[in-house]
Amino acid sequence: MLRTSPAFLLALCLWSLSARAADAQAPALTDDEQKAGWKLLFDGATTKGWRGLGAKEFPTQGWDVVDGCLHHKPKGGGGDITPDGAVENFELSIEWKIAPGGNSGIKYRVAESPGQKSAFGCEYQILDDERCPEGKKGKVSAASLYDVLPPNEKKKLKPAGEFNQTRILVQGDHAEHWLNGEKVVEYDFGSEAWKAAVAQGKFKNNPKYGAAGKAQIALQDHSDEVWFRNIKVRELPAK
Repeated sequence: MLRTSPAFLLALCLWSLSARAADAQAPALTDDEQKAGWKLLFDGATTKGWRGLGAKEFPTQGWDVVDGCLHHKPKGGGGDITPDGAVENFELSIEWKIAPGGNSGIKYRVAESPGQKSAFGCEYQILDDERCPEGKKGKVSAASLYDVLPPNEKKKLKPAGEFNQTRILVQGDHAEHWLNGEKVVEYDFGSEAWKAAVAQGKFKNNPKYGAAGKAQIALQDHSDEVWFRNIKVRELPAK
């Protein structure tokens, strides 16, 4: 039998703790990001600046902070969460990972009302494409504009349990979804192509879908386990 020395085990434990601490390092903006107008939405340690959608306080169940991430527990409830402040023209940068078989989303142009726990708005789909049947259907797969537009062939999704990097840009009538450095969805609100795509899905009879104006961004409680980190936003000039 191969024996492992106590010194080796201690070194391995210290390395594991060090790696975990590095992974949970507090987020920070570079000088260039600060000059470009980026702002951190999450400090990596507390829920400061966040609250339940339609509420004044952060949910008392479902969500917590783990290893530098806003974390939704499996079947934890709590409802969707949103950062303080509405935006209209913006660029959002965020990293996320989903548990095997999981489903979640990042919503924007969300019109909020008191007591509303589930966001209605445009959704950047988060999904384990490999294990979920929806992953085989383009317009509801990861990085899609949920139930409206599928991602293109540039999509490179990392597997469940690994972090993906997402950017969402909305400026005037123009919007973009990015995944791991590639633009995978692009559209213009109100265009003929937009109207035709919306008409094929569940939002076809709701005139409030995608409505312009200052609105909330929301992270979805879809009952599955999901982690979000390095969340930052910058407001853009109107276009």
